[in-house]
Amino acid sequence: MIKRKFKNVLVVLGGISGERTISLESGKACIKALKIKGYNVKSFDPKFHNFNLINRKNTDVIFNALHGKDGEDGVAQSYFEYLKIPYTHSGVISSYNAMNKIISKELFIKNKIKTPKYISIDKFEFKQNKIKKLLKKKKFNFPVVVKPTNEGSSLGVKVCKDLDKFNKFSKNLFKKYDELLIEEYIAGQEIQVAVINGKPIGAIELIPKRLFYDYKAKYTKKAKTKHIMPAKLKKKKYKEVLMIGKKTHNILECRGVTRSDFKFFKNNFYLLEINTQPGMTSLSLVPEIANYVGISFENLVEKILLDASINR
Repeated sequence: MIKRKFKNVLVVLGGISGERTISLESGKACIKALKIKGYNVKSFDPKFHNFNLINRKNTDVIFNALHGKDGEDGVAQSYFEYLKIPYTHSGVISSYNAMNKIISKELFIKNKIKTPKYISIDKFEFKQNKIKKLLKKKKFNFPVVVKPTNEGSSLGVKVCKDLDKFNKFSKNLFKKYDELLIEEYIAGQEIQVAVINGKPIGAIELIPKRLFYDYKAKYTKKAKTKHIMPAKLKKKKYKEVLMIGKKTHNILECRGVTRSDFKFFKNNFYLLEINTQPGMTSLSLVPEIANYVGISFENLVEKILLDASINR
């Protein structure tokens, strides 16, 4: 039996990011699970109330169910630190580094973890038509993947098959974002690894009917992404990707739960990104992986909760 160290739980959910809908689903699922476990649970939505209005006296711990901007990039975490309330998932710096795809890629490379080659481009470079020169310098060939440097859930991600499509899509993205990441497109198997409290628990393979595992493939039932658990890999390779997931979790000094996203191509794993606030919805991957290894959704949520602390 898990020893309880918290009584009054505040689930923070919703927020203002493009992932608000998913966060609300995650938060509601976690509230239900925690109530089943016997906790006193309340919710807090920062879209309607400032973080500073969180009642410290009646809150033993915060379960962070936010996704995206201000939720998993260190902003919410800095408020929780200021309020001196224990909270779940990764801390300020880890969250910021994981959310920023350029910083995280630099850390992957520094620690000898394969990742698709990339360049970043800002609005000025785009307006100056420097992209062709930059792609040539890095020996990029189309198709390429274009994405914002600090979004989650594959929001704003597009596979561009030629320069015209790249220019058209990037022009639209630059209306909202200041900087974009351009990444070589790697085919192969989509593999996702879940790590809970420093331990890799499993890897799942995804076969989306779309070109890649984008937002619609993640959260739309009609997209009909096929899930294979465990991932269809040789035993040695399965163990290898689990170890890379664990290594990535540790390199970024993450806490609680993370999900690392890979492409497996020509016998190599390429790390795309690490998610410090993975979804906890009915279609989410971490709960599916956990369930396969015998961890119920309620126990998964409680495991994450019991790892909560301050100064993460």
